Amino acid sequence: MSRVAYVNGRYLPYARAAVHVEDRGFQFADGVYEVIGVLGGQLVDADGHVDRLERSLKELRIALPMSRGALTAVMAETVRRNRVRDGLIYIQVTRGAAKREFAFPANTRPTVVAIARSLNLVKAAANAEKGVAAITQPDIRWGRCDIKTVGLLAAALAKQAAKEAGAYEAWLVDRDGYVTEGSSSNAWIVTKDNVLVTRALSKAILGGITRSAILELARRLGMKVEERTFTVAEALEAKEAFVTSTTSFVMPIVSLDGKPIGNGGPGILASKLRAAYEAHAATHAAGGADWQAPFIAP
Repeated sequence: MSRVAYVNGRYLPYARAAVHVEDRGFQFADGVYEVIGVLGGQLVDADGHVDRLERSLKELRIALPMSRGALTAVMAETVRRNRVRDGLIYIQVTRGAAKREFAFPANTRPTVVAIARSLNLVKAAANAEKGVAAITQPDIRWGRCDIKTVGLLAAALAKQAAKEAGAYEAWLVDRDGYVTEGSSSNAWIVTKDNVLVTRALSKAILGGITRSAILELARRLGMKVEERTFTVAEALEAKEAFVTSTTSFVMPIVSLDGKPIGNGGPGILASKLRAAYEAHAATHAAGGADWQAPFIAP
């Protein structure tokens, strides 16, 4: 089946889906995005993702392009038209197209793009059974990592370094030697005292929707949690380590920079949290292909 993209009010075949050459997202990375999981045709944790999208837009002073209801309808219709049962929906909002000048243009209309594709998220994360490797990279990103912008070059460079090293993810390390997060995930360790540790929310990291769910699930399971900084040395001495994200769920990290973490295999707490999150995702999905979105003409 040919894929369909939503672009500024129209559902178009991929070959015809395009934005203006002077769109500020293309020229200035002046835009934000969200990636939402789809399970059984339903959007997982959609409210949390739309909340974060709204916050990111507000921080960049970009007008919300439509109501939350309309935005959810667009995502649901994009999922439906692409016949995605399990996979992802990507939505991007930029300030729009205007003459190339650094200052914000007046009276531009935001550009809205949505695409969806099939992916078996549970099977795609089969690596969780044996765990994956990570490397460390210096965190060279800008100072507002809490905004989910399309300016992803630094993260892409880190991810490429991980790929070339045969690793699954790169953990970014700040100037003080503390791990911030992964190139596309949040970073966690489990201390020898079974304390779950992840960096506290700040401008240095993105407030992951999966991260938030894992914190809640961990506390429900009676796990002790600390939101604080940790060093690479502490990670190497940890009992377990893992990352969380929309596509990774809970992915155990079994080595860092070629050195084993814990016993070199997935840990007990990571495995428990992954099972808990899979159940959470299955029961926190709405607004997908089975939801009757208002029809929008192509």
